[in-house]
Amino acid sequence: MTELLCSPKVKPEHLARKAIVYLRQSSDKQVRQNLESQRLQYEMAERVRSLGWKQVEVIDSDLGFSAGMASTRREGFERVLSWVALGEVGIVGSRDVSRLSRTDKDWCRLLEVCQIFGTLIADEQQIYDLNYLDDQLVLGIKGTLSVVELKVLRQRMHAGQESKARRGELFKRLPVGYGLDLPGKLVLHPDQRVCEAIRLVFLKFRERWSIRQTFLWFRDHDIELPANPIRGTRLVWKVPTQALVREILVNPFYAGAYVWGRRPMETVLVDGHLKKRQTSLRPAENCRVFIRDHHEGYIDWAIYEENQRVLRRNSVNWQRDESMAAIRAGQGLLVGLLRCGHCGRKLQVRYWGGRGTNARYLCKGEFDDGGRYCIGFGGASVDRRLSKELLKVISPLGVEASLRALDELSVGDAAQRIALASKLEQLEYEARKAFEQYDSVDARNRLVASELERRWNEKLEEIARTKHRLSELNGIRHALSTEEEMQIRAMGENFSAIWESDRCPAELKKMIFRTVFEEIIVRTDEAKTTLHLTIHWKGGVHTQIEMPRPRPATDCATPMEALDIIRRMAPRHGDDQIASVLTRLGHFTGKGKRWNQIRVATARRNHSIAGQKRALPDPERVSLNEAARICGVSNHTIERLVEAGLLKCEQAVPRAPWAILRADLQAEPVRSVIERLLRTGKLILQGGSLENQSVLFTENEGDDNARHHE
Repeated sequence: MTELLCSPKVKPEHLARKAIVYLRQSSDKQVRQNLESQRLQYEMAERVRSLGWKQVEVIDSDLGFSAGMASTRREGFERVLSWVALGEVGIVGSRDVSRLSRTDKDWCRLLEVCQIFGTLIADEQQIYDLNYLDDQLVLGIKGTLSVVELKVLRQRMHAGQESKARRGELFKRLPVGYGLDLPGKLVLHPDQRVCEAIRLVFLKFRERWSIRQTFLWFRDHDIELPANPIRGTRLVWKVPTQALVREILVNPFYAGAYVWGRRPMETVLVDGHLKKRQTSLRPAENCRVFIRDHHEGYIDWAIYEENQRVLRRNSVNWQRDESMAAIRAGQGLLVGLLRCGHCGRKLQVRYWGGRGTNARYLCKGEFDDGGRYCIGFGGASVDRRLSKELLKVISPLGVEASLRALDELSVGDAAQRIALASKLEQLEYEARKAFEQYDSVDARNRLVASELERRWNEKLEEIARTKHRLSELNGIRHALSTEEEMQIRAMGENFSAIWESDRCPAELKKMIFRTVFEEIIVRTDEAKTTLHLTIHWKGGVHTQIEMPRPRPATDCATPMEALDIIRRMAPRHGDDQIASVLTRLGHFTGKGKRWNQIRVATARRNHSIAGQKRALPDPERVSLNEAARICGVSNHTIERLVEAGLLKCEQAVPRAPWAILRADLQAEPVRSVIERLLRTGKLILQGGSLENQSVLFTENEGDDNARHHE
């Protein structure tokens, strides 16, 4: 302190500028707990004032931010550098140089600008002037030691964590459903409701085969799961989110395995700045520490591995060797099971047709590299053929399946009932505990008694709601009648009819296919007229079948004559008019069907022909009917004018609607002919005479004769 007060390095030009005191702590935890370190850093401001500075500014906006490599941008440190570079700072004070920087880059930047603008640097021991070589050398050594110190500390901490993790004793936060007993041994949670809830997640996933479908079951049935709060140790029961369900299903800890280092940190360069980020989840076997059979699990390791294979198949991020996504409502039953026998790729499914429901299996081959597709064929006939092979195997098991269905229907939704019963038991315990707290308080202390009474009433209301839900479930459950049992048994005996029924959902068929089939290898002959299918059944049995290749879509292509008519009429006419013209001209679709508005629209879309459902209004052109209405004459009169060459009309194709210009209706000689017709009732065309024309309006005949005699 005495050395600071008597330092000859402080000059009047330094005191004329302001002083900065910089504070920093590396984490939020240090900010909350290391309060003594904060107090010592704030005291640095008083020491700077004792040196003679009147204007002292404390920068503490970097509290809770690390100064290590690839850490978050420090806004406070950037302000220090900018103010020093403006020549506004006489001294930069910090209790220790490690607070200023933990990297060589930041340290060198600070020393450089301080030396250029004559700014002093002060720590708890002394003042440094960068114009002196000794001070510059000392600060360089202190900065290097600060960087090394951080690395050494991190290496020691990381080595200690890894050593403890290799013994399987490092638990930063236990997953939901586990706890530590008094000796520190890892055991299942003592609350049976927690254990039953975790087991229910795995049970429903085995039924639903999808994380989202499992989550939807819990949400739709309002079944709660335990979750760790962000702060605190008491479990919170809530309707789960999809992320919570996923965390339970992908965590190998629930399979009895201990892993450490599943998401290691990496340093990357983003927009010219180093940033730290966590990598993606590694497989359990590839982690730095993997101890199998470390503790009691909710499922065994074989089931966990099978669940992970299902999740990988469900992923929408199709990998190179995977094209099986989650089971959905598409009509393609063999999605993800077919593999090309020529190039080894998985076949994908594309949907097409009027409603987009017709499945087509396709191997892209070298298409992405500018080549051609390898294999492509319609899916309906292949699905039917393989369904027959499947029914040969599983039809004898239909009776056993019907018996199991009888058992499940008689029991009802037991999982939901058990979960609600456990919840009711816990609520009754919490209600008794709330009553005991309310009963033990002095009734005259209303501030406390009213709050405890409110909590007790909330528990009683929740108990009533849970009992009501249980009673509703019990009301839904009913014993099957003899007739219903006979129907279910008949379904098992005639399984093929149930499979082919429209009521059998495609999702259920896909689940059965994936349960029975491991993979199907498909290849074609040289003529590409026959499909050779090799079925790999679960269990190692193989079956080879042949079938004619489904007709490609090009065999049912729209005839070129019809496409030409569509192209010529589409710019002005609607799909309904085009369909009418095609039908009158005797054209049919590629499948031999009559044209209608929907089929015309499909043909336009397949061949990228612009058009519209209805004809666009044209202010300059009118149809035959509109022209007759505007002129006040019949359609036959307009046709006579066109035949005589007095009136022009446009027609895209034969039998197509006429298009007549409005201006031509008012031009000569059409206007004169129509006016004479309306006046005399007789149509006189160019080159004709009045006597040779027929009378169109008989009521004017007497007037015409009178004028003739005059």
